[in-house]
Amino acid sequence: MNLALRRPGMFGKESELALRMLIDHLSFVECQPEALAEQQRVWKERGAWSSTGIAGVFRDLIPERYYEYGIASVYAEFAHRRGWLKPDRVLDPDEHAVLRGAVRQWAGEDRVWTDVVDEFGIPSMLFGGNNPYYGKTLSYLTENPEEPMVSFHLWNGSAPGAEQSWPPPHKEPLLLAVRFGTGSFRQTFTFTPEGRRRLPVE
Repeated sequence: MNLALRRPGMFGKESELALRMLIDHLSFVECQPEALAEQQRVWKERGAWSSTGIAGVFRDLIPERYYEYGIASVYAEFAHRRGWLKPDRVLDPDEHAVLRGAVRQWAGEDRVWTDVVDEFGIPSMLFGGNNPYYGKTLSYLTENPEEPMVSFHLWNGSAPGAEQSWPPPHKEPLLLAVRFGTGSFRQTFTFTPEGRRRLPVE
């Protein structure tokens, strides 16, 4: 489960389906086969679920295919509440409170991957690889699953409409949005100026 969350691309184009299958198996083993269906109802109430799952919602928020790491971070929140998640690092409650109190204002300026790590330290979870030419999501959490996971969604690629090039013009991924909270899903996102500029066109 933790491998699938960290590297969803290894499980093919339908990585969200792979995550759901793994959750179904784990829930069955725990004799709670209804757990995922109940969580999907919560996601739907919050606007985090569509006819194509969480992917359908992220497609409207994060460009290109890099929303797969954001999807993984949402499933990781569920896994954390179930006791399945194995983070690399946990923040103490005070450290986490400081992060939550500062991060929305901090995201009011354009940032990159190294800015996030320099400001907040090594993440609890890295969704995606270490290659700077690819997008990823960094998440920070405490041992308490009731405390919200704070996720930083980063992207790297070419400008919309531009000819695709490799490597991309950015040396490291750009921060598009910070996400945390339990209210309306869209309202849990704080977009950087770059994130607002790169919102996918409907």
